[in-house]
Amino acid sequence: MSDRLVLLGTKGGPAIRPLPGGGSGPWPTSSLVEIGGRRIVVDCGLGVTRGLVDAGLRLADIDVIVITHLHSDHVLELGPLIHTAWTAGLNRSVTVYGPAGTSDCWRGFLGSMQYDIDLRIEDEGRPDLRDLVTVNEYGEGILFDDGNLRIAALRVDHPPVTECFALKIEAGGSSIVFSADTCHFPPLADFARGAEILVHEAMLEAGVDALVARTGNGARLKEHLMASHTLAEDAGAIAAAAGVGRLVLHHLIPADDPAFGEADWVAAVRQTWDGPLTIGRDGLSIALAFDDAQRERNTA
Repeated sequence: MSDRLVLLGTKGGPAIRPLPGGGSGPWPTSSLVEIGGRRIVVDCGLGVTRGLVDAGLRLADIDVIVITHLHSDHVLELGPLIHTAWTAGLNRSVTVYGPAGTSDCWRGFLGSMQYDIDLRIEDEGRPDLRDLVTVNEYGEGILFDDGNLRIAALRVDHPPVTECFALKIEAGGSSIVFSADTCHFPPLADFARGAEILVHEAMLEAGVDALVARTGNGARLKEHLMASHTLAEDAGAIAAAAGVGRLVLHHLIPADDPAFGEADWVAAVRQTWDGPLTIGRDGLSIALAFDDAQRERNTA
């Protein structure tokens, strides 16, 4: 298995809209990290299950799921993903890491599906799904470290949510950092120092007015977006301060407005970041191949 990052869903926010030419637009936030022989799902927005299958992953092979915060576009499909993996042959333990409240989300899902789960155990001879999943609620610090894989968390600023965490995943000398949802948060640069990839949320200021005009929430939604999310040029500034190997823009706002394309994102980021840059899109796979020379440059 080659180490890789797959952006399964790259849209900021929970809404799904049709494209002008037909079909659906991008899906809410979720990612897959395959690193050091482990398969880690980061966030479970709507569409994560199909995204994983489209990426060629057997759902029964998921090892770890990490939820950055409990906004619906990051956690809505947590239960359905695990249940679907179970129906696809999952018969070993899966560990879920999430902020305070994640256990309630999982228990609520199990309660809603009790009839189906009990029936399939009896009728199809499946192991009890409730015995396969361990939910660990976390705060800032080390989530997991077995000497081969290390996952750490940094609390970021995403008002009004207080339990929202950036993640650093390290294995085999490589590291990848996810900003999670956050306003411009300079301490993130130290957390991401020298990482191979920084996956950072991003917003285009010029696209915000058009977005709020079509949602009906008006000034209140705009106030939330500007207070809780990061402009693309500020994401570039974090990448520059951290000396990362590549900046990947994720959780794009707006992501489904045809008036804004890749050139707009690039122009915004290039105000502050002149290094390798990837504008996220659903299904994009990025190889993790960090050479020693690059590590030395980034940590100098």
